[in-house]
Amino acid sequence: MCHALGFVYIQSASSAVSARALGARPGDRVLDLCAAPGSKTTLLVQEMDDRGLLVANEPNRRRIKSLAANLERMGAASVLITAYAGQNFPKRLRFDRVLVDAPCSGEGTWRGPEAKPRRISEEFRGALVRQQTGLLQRAWDVLEPGGELVYSTCTYAPEENEAVLADLVEREGARVLPVPVDVPAEPGLPEWEGRRFPPELARARRLYPHRFDSEGFFVARLAKPG
Repeated sequence: MCHALGFVYIQSASSAVSARALGARPGDRVLDLCAAPGSKTTLLVQEMDDRGLLVANEPNRRRIKSLAANLERMGAASVLITAYAGQNFPKRLRFDRVLVDAPCSGEGTWRGPEAKPRRISEEFRGALVRQQTGLLQRAWDVLEPGGELVYSTCTYAPEENEAVLADLVEREGARVLPVPVDVPAEPGLPEWEGRRFPPELARARRLYPHRFDSEGFFVARLAKPG
C-alpha cells in the first residue's frame, strides 16, 4: 500500500549511492541523463525537496511510460521528462549537477540463485563503451563550470568504468572528487591490461556484493573547473 501511494520506492541500496553522491539541493538545476525507470530520479526529487528543476531524460519510449508512472505515483512536481538520445541532449541547456547512470553490461546484477551470467563479447562491450563515452561527454558539455557530475554503472568492467572516465579526465581536465558513501567500498582501480589510469580515479568507489550485501556497483564524482 505504501508503495502504491507513493510513500516509498523500493530499490537496491547500491542503486541509491549514485543519486546521494550527486549532492543535489533544493533550487538546483539537475539532469538525470538516463532516468528510467526512475529509482534515482525519485530519490533526487526527495534530495531536492521537490524544488528547483529536475530534467529526467529517457530515449526509450517504452521505458518512459514506467518513468512517468513512477514520478506521478511519487507526486513529483519539479520534474520535466525529455526523450533525447543522451549523446544528443541539447548543448544549449546548462545544469548545476548531472547524473549519468549509464547503460552497461550489468555484471553487478549477477548475484543470487537466480543469476544468469552471460559472456560479454568484445563487440558488445565496445558498443557499450562508445555509448558511455558519448553520454559522459555530453553530460560534461551541459554541466556549468563549477558544477558536479556523477557517473555510475552496475558493472565491474574497468573498460566501462575507469577507462571511460580516464579519457574525460585526460581530455577535459575534470577533477575527481571523493564519493561520500557510508557503506563498505573499494577504491577505483589504478590500472587495467597495461593502461595506468590517472591516480585521482582512486577516489571512485567500487561496491562488491561480498563486502556489501547489495548489487555490484561503480560510482565516480567529478567537478568541472570554473
